[in-house]
Formats: sequence, C-alpha cells, structure tokens
Amino acid sequence: MTRQRKAPAAAAAEAPAAPPARASAEALSAGPDREELRADCGDCFGLCCVALPFARSADFAVDKPAGKPCANLDADFRCGIHARLRPEGYQGCTVFDCFGAGQKVSQITYGGTDWRQAPGTAREMFEVFPVMRQLHELLWYVAEGLDVAVARPVHKQLRRARTRLEELTRGDAASLLGLDVNALRGEVNVLLLRVGDLVREQVPGRTRNHRGADLMGARLAGADLRGASLRGALLVAADLKNADLRMSDLIGADLRDADLTGADLTGSVFLTQAQVNAARGDGSTRLPSTVSRPQHW
Repeated sequence: MTRQRKAPAAAAAEAPAAPPARASAEALSAGPDREELRADCGDCFGLCCVALPFARSADFAVDKPAGKPCANLDADFRCGIHARLRPEGYQGCTVFDCFGAGQKVSQITYGGTDWRQAPGTAREMFEVFPVMRQLHELLWYVAEGLDVAVARPVHKQLRRARTRLEELTRGDAASLLGLDVNALRGEVNVLLLRVGDLVREQVPGRTRNHRGADLMGARLAGADLRGASLRGALLVAADLKNADLRMSDLIGADLRDADLTGADLTGSVFLTQAQVNAARGDGSTRLPSTVSRPQHW
C-alpha cells in the first residue's frame, strides 16, 4: 500500500506425480504481461492508501474511512513510513496486493492525472479502484491457469476469459462502475475450479476436500495435504509446520498468521503473494515459482 516499486520460492511414503508442468510462453503471449499484474506503486496515485478503509486492529494502528488519505501518505504519493510499517502498527499494508490495479487506474483509466490535480475525479477514481482490483485479480488467476500444462483442456476458455477481462480493464470509469463483478467472478470461477481439479487429480489416491472449512488454529503440523482443496478455507493461525501442500488448491484460503515453517507448497495453484505475506514461514518453506519469499520471514 505504498508508492515503492516492489521486488517480484517430511517427504511422504508415496510421492505424488511431479508438479504440473508450466505451459509454453506461447500460451501466455496473447494476454497482458504477468508483470503488469504486479503492483508498481511508483506509477500509482496512492489509491490503496486513500480509497480503502481500515479499522484499528492488529493490522492497522488507527481507523481510516474510505476516501480519506492515510496520514502517512506524502504529497508525492509515497508512504512516509514505508521502511517502518510493521513496527509502526501497519502490518495490513505490508500484505495488501492490488495486482497492478493501482497503476492501471492511475495511468490508463485517468490518463496520468491524479486526484489532487483534478479533485473532481477523486470520488469516482476511488470507486473505480476496487473494481479494477477485482478484474486484475481474476486476470492473475486466469494467467496462472494458462501457465499450467495439465489444465490444457480449459486453456481455450481461459484465453477467451482473459481477452474479455483485459478489454473490460481498458474501459472508461462509467463502464467499469457498471460492471456486475460478482457475476463475472462466478463465470470465471467455474474455469478456475476446473484448473484446480485437474492439478489435484495428479496426486494418486483420494485427496482431502477442505473447501470453505473452518480450520482456524488447526493443528496440521506434518499433515499430508497433497492435492487438497483448501479453496476459501479459514486457516488463520493454523499450525502447518512441515505440512505437505504440494498440488493443493489455495484460492481464497485465509493464511493470516498460519505457520508455514518447513511446509512444501510447490506445485500448489492460486497461491498469491498477499497470502504468503500474511502467513509466517522461514527459509525452509518451499514456495511455488509464482510468489516470492517475504522479507519479513
């Protein structure tokens, strides 16, 4: 949530199939570059620091309503305490990810004219930002699905979805605000669910289904969760030390303060940087190539 350029990771007796191979570059070439779906705060007008609300909690030191600039936002849209966010009580800022929506709204939708230069656009811009973020999040998931070779049966549909989503992100403010994002998410989620199933099917035998499960604080150290569905699972503060999460589906899983020390998440799908940033881990945690090891681990 800061105007800083971000830097883009107990073996079981029966080993699963190798992690799903990634598709060729040709499969990805028709859509937006994956780097466009990573936050580039240097090209953003501090939108997450203004548009979004936050409440005083373990994640934020103070209350802030939507549309009000954070007190730490400088005139140049940089964060005045970027290097001290966690000790200053702004842990929530360090785990937020806009998937590149901030620079898209700032530089494309509004052509590089910020809300301070044109205050009449401020309210609209702040309303457009969360819509764009959802579109970019969907683009990230679709890009990952296209990057998985075993999901080839749905690649054609995923490419169509990618083209449509990208076209929507290029629309004007009125068209973006008129979107039924929930319906759109539902349509795309059908494809993403199929991707997750195709990946999980690579694991021999019966896999666990914890979709939407309340596993808050669960003791899962060393658990065999290969190929598990953890879609939308509540794993806040769960003990996942040394757990085997290879080829699991982690879309929407809440990993805040989950202990991933020594866990193996290679080959898992739909794990985002924000989820990893919110969890706890160390140098022994094995991550898929789509995310980076957080500096605060």
